[in-house]
Amino acid sequence: MNLTHSISSKTLELATISDILFYDQKIELSKESIVNINACRDYLNNKMLEQDEPIYGINTGFGSLYNVKISKDKLTQLQENLVMSHACGMGNQVPNAIVKLMLLLKIQSLSYGHSGVQLGTVQRLVDFYNHDILPIIYTQGSLGASGDLAPLAHLALPLIGKGEVFHDGKMKPTSEIMQQFNWQPITLLSKEGLALLNGTQFMSAYGVHLLLKSYKLSYLADLIGSISLDAFDGRIEPFNELVHLVRPHNGQLKTAERVREFLEGSQLISQQKQHVQDPYSFRCIPQVHGATKDTLEFIHKTIKTEINSVTDNPNVFVGENEIISGGNFHGQPLALALDYLKIAMAELGNISERRIYQLISGLRGLPTFLVDNPGLNSGFMIPQYTAASIVSANKQLATPASVDSIVSSNGQEDHVSMGANAATQAYTLVYNVEKILAIELLNASQAITFRQPKTSSPLIEAFLNSYQSEVQFVTQDLIFHELMHKSLQFITDFSIENELLFD
Repeated sequence: MNLTHSISSKTLELATISDILFYDQKIELSKESIVNINACRDYLNNKMLEQDEPIYGINTGFGSLYNVKISKDKLTQLQENLVMSHACGMGNQVPNAIVKLMLLLKIQSLSYGHSGVQLGTVQRLVDFYNHDILPIIYTQGSLGASGDLAPLAHLALPLIGKGEVFHDGKMKPTSEIMQQFNWQPITLLSKEGLALLNGTQFMSAYGVHLLLKSYKLSYLADLIGSISLDAFDGRIEPFNELVHLVRPHNGQLKTAERVREFLEGSQLISQQKQHVQDPYSFRCIPQVHGATKDTLEFIHKTIKTEINSVTDNPNVFVGENEIISGGNFHGQPLALALDYLKIAMAELGNISERRIYQLISGLRGLPTFLVDNPGLNSGFMIPQYTAASIVSANKQLATPASVDSIVSSNGQEDHVSMGANAATQAYTLVYNVEKILAIELLNASQAITFRQPKTSSPLIEAFLNSYQSEVQFVTQDLIFHELMHKSLQFITDFSIENELLFD
């Protein structure tokens, strides 16, 4: 495995990002990117010498101040003022994993040579990435339309020696980092502040992070659902390929195939059944989980396009001798995709909680609340309450953010995407789904133990052996919070290869 990833015009794939993160790869600018960045900056420098007419964001004010001309001797101050004045984030700090992705995606976008930045500016961002110098950014402040202005302003502050960063396990003033690495603040030239602040990298970074997480949870939902099916003495017939070939949604077909593979060789699934049908939360796993898979593919396509795009403004086209003020920073594609992600992932949690409920209901030979001496022991009664409360919270979070808009910048920015709100809501929601699945796994592991000496499939038995070495079988009441967190940690630490993740 190459320990360095080269930033270039080659399509940046989600699987590539997964490898960069998993193997903690460094990044570098390719020769192609260096040439493109320098050519664009040289063109812009020459253009500034040749003409005095206003060019939005280069020698004018910003937003509704677009018609205010700025003199040439004030252009650096203009750019630095822009960064400082827009650093208006509030709320919680953005997780470090998201900030690192923001750096990567901003570097990628600037590398195409349509943004007019200096090579030294992009290289400093590369240095931040490679040394794990992560700007302190806040979750609130972006409307998801002029790009992610406030978050990206906080991302840019350390370039000019201001703001705070996270490094070596603690928060530090940027001035301390500058001294430690013997760096000087970047002197921003015309257009650079706007290039750094305009863009969708806050939304995109959340999207990439959550899509990777969602693919993993989609796989685990199939696996844990299969364990629950076997523990519930469910039927395999609804997973027969014939059923799904006459309604051939790709996700549905894939889910049914996975469940068949997971349960191959199970004594429990092949034993004679006393019941003709299973509840929908078991029987319709292919249809429900499959619809989420199809949604993830749509979101994948949207995010892949976005992270391989130029999303600042104005756009500089050297070959065409054009500088065009457009709207590529508008986050509507991401806002809709992130809202769709929320809805699709909420449904994985919703159906998981229903399986939990079925497992504790004292049906099909399982003890009520999955414990001996129910009554004396409450057993697994209340973990279901917790799952239900999380599911309800997710229903509230799944309300689309993108249907909202609010006028800003004196009416110049009169329609916004609210995609940043969708992103932070999706973050909470997806991590909630992980908790629900952890509770289902806890219940399914407990339930299937009551089926001994009959066994599940070799694959599931191996998975459960690993799980049960961390999470004990419950014989009498104890502090379930601790078991639930052990179950969550097991899922969090569980690694899935890219070949399975994106299959």
